[in-house]
Amino acid sequence: MLRDTWLIFDRELRFSLRNPTWIGIQIMQPVLYLVLFGPLMERVVASTPGFPPGDVWTIFTPALIVMIGLFGTAFVGFGLLADYRNGVVERLRVTPASRVALLLGKVGNNVLQAVVQASLLIVLAVLVFGLRASLAGVLLSLLIAALLAVTMASASYALALTLKSEHAFPALLNALLLPLLLLSGILLPITTGLAPDWLYTLSRINPFSHVVEAERAAFRGDFTMDSLLTGSIVLVVLAALTVFWGTRKFRMDNA
Repeated sequence: MLRDTWLIFDRELRFSLRNPTWIGIQIMQPVLYLVLFGPLMERVVASTPGFPPGDVWTIFTPALIVMIGLFGTAFVGFGLLADYRNGVVERLRVTPASRVALLLGKVGNNVLQAVVQASLLIVLAVLVFGLRASLAGVLLSLLIAALLAVTMASASYALALTLKSEHAFPALLNALLLPLLLLSGILLPITTGLAPDWLYTLSRINPFSHVVEAERAAFRGDFTMDSLLTGSIVLVVLAALTVFWGTRKFRMDNA
């Protein structure tokens, strides 16, 4: 299975390298938030009680890394829909390659892209805005970003194979991603000191709010068994479930 996964990954990577503009295009939104929205939050964070520990950049930068994982990989199913329409998926299925390898090879390329984009964002935050974070915290945050990319890419491929429609796919994704974004605390942390009780309760139901908290804990070097552990467990469970779902959809469609 490892060889099959590598072959699919190599194929996907070659396609990506033929059009390297994906790095700049997909990272544009979080960079704009960092450059245009981050400075506005400096005084707010400094003067408003209820924000998580740390300055604006240790609060905002890890949240934008989660945004990269969410939005940068959520729409990768479009590529699979194009392959499905052109018969590429069926040609891959008649090969002896494992169905798990067909999924993980594609997901591996999406993970690499997300990690590269997250790394570029961190470098920008360090060089331009003076972000301070430990090396261990940064590496851990990149690992969390990789797991999040696995989760969202697997879910995107599974959803694409479920809908098989270029019209329904983006409409459903937008309907799901917007509340997930707002309730995750990416743009503004949702804490008991800032949010009303009903909004805070809703945010606790959103699993990605725990992932955002884990990223922020990693950046400020808080490796205690609280937010980091909870967010990590939630993310590992989500990754396992979505990989299972994606693999199952490849197998079901082949039946």
